[in-house]
Amino acid sequence: MDIFLSVLTPAQLSLALGIALLAGFVKGVVGFAMPMIFVSGLSSFLAPDLALAMLILPTLATNGVQALRQGPRAAWQSIAKFRIYLAVGAVVLFLSAQLVSVLPMQVMLVIIGVPVTAFALMQIVGWTLTMNAQSARFEVVIGVVAGFLGGISGIWGPPTVMYLTALGTQKHEQMRAQGVIYGLGAVSLLGAHIGSGVLNSATWPLSAAMLLPALLGMVCGRQVMDRIDQVMFRRATLFVLLVAGLNLLRRAFAG
Repeated sequence: MDIFLSVLTPAQLSLALGIALLAGFVKGVVGFAMPMIFVSGLSSFLAPDLALAMLILPTLATNGVQALRQGPRAAWQSIAKFRIYLAVGAVVLFLSAQLVSVLPMQVMLVIIGVPVTAFALMQIVGWTLTMNAQSARFEVVIGVVAGFLGGISGIWGPPTVMYLTALGTQKHEQMRAQGVIYGLGAVSLLGAHIGSGVLNSATWPLSAAMLLPALLGMVCGRQVMDRIDQVMFRRATLFVLLVAGLNLLRRAFAG
C-alpha cells in the first residue's frame, strides 16, 4: 500500500480503482473501450503518461481472457483472419510509442475522433456502411491509424470496431476478434512502453493494482452481453463508439 500512496493520494487511488471497475464492465458488454475510459478518466487527475502506464496490465489481462473465451483454436482463427491488420498495427504501434513524450496528440485525436463520431451517428440514424468481404488494402489503412493512435495514447479500439461493424461481424465472433486484436496490441504496447520508460519500477505496481477491479468489472459486463441479442449488441456498440468519438474530440479541443 505504501508504494501506491507514494504516488497517489488515498482519494486518487480509490477513484482509479472505480474507473478500472467501470472500464472492465463496459469492456465486458461491448468488447472494447477500456483504454478510452482509463485514459480519459485517469487523465482528469493524473499525468497522461501515468494514466497510460496504469492501463497497460489490465488491458493485457482482460483482452487475453476475452480472446480465449471460446478456446485457443477459435482465437487462432481470428489471428489468421485479421493477420494483415495485426501485423501492420503492431509495427506502427511500436514505432509511434517512441514518440509519446514529444508528439502532441491533439491533431491525431481530431483525425480519429471526427470519422469515429460521424460513423457512429450515421449508423445510429439508419445509414448503414457495410462491406461484403474483407479488404487487405483497407486493413492496412486501418492498421496504420489504429497502431499510431494506440502507440501514443493506448487507444486503438474505435477504428477496429468501425471495421468489424462494417463487416457485420456476429456478436461472439466480434468479441473474440476484438480480444485477439487488442490482446496482441497490448503485448506490443507493453514491450513498447517498457522501452519508452512509461512502464517502470514506479508505475508497474499501480498498473497491477488495477487488474482485480478491471477483471471483476469485465465478468459483470459479460453477464449483460450474454443476455442481449445481436441488434441490441450492435446498438450498444455504436453508442459506446459515439461516446468514445465525442470524448476524443473533447480531449483534443480541451487540450
